[in-house]
Amino acid sequence: MNLPKVVSDLVKTQNNFDSVAYANCFSETAVVYDEGKTHKGRKEIELWIADANARYEATIQPVGFEEKGTENILKANTSGKFEGSSTVLSYRLEIIDGLIHALKVTG
Repeated sequence: MNLPKVVSDLVKTQNNFDSVAYANCFSETAVVYDEGKTHKGRKEIELWIADANARYEATIQPVGFEEKGTENILKANTSGKFEGSSTVLSYRLEIIDGLIHALKVTG
């Protein structure tokens, strides 16, 4: 599967539980929507993913990718320490100039 570099980096950093490198895939003003909460800015995203990694230890395996201009959808088999593991989640990404500006994680 041919993924944009920033998406490949996101997958790699998630699977390595590297919250700093994960956050660096995002712009300084990026926004993440997950589990009914909004996380704004790279530092808040880093804190969110560090907490999620500690709680869920989730890894992702891409199973599909759609590119529609700046809007992209990564479908990934997501598994870890959470009810319903493993499941395919959709990672809706807005990518501009090689960085993620928005991410919404949905079931």
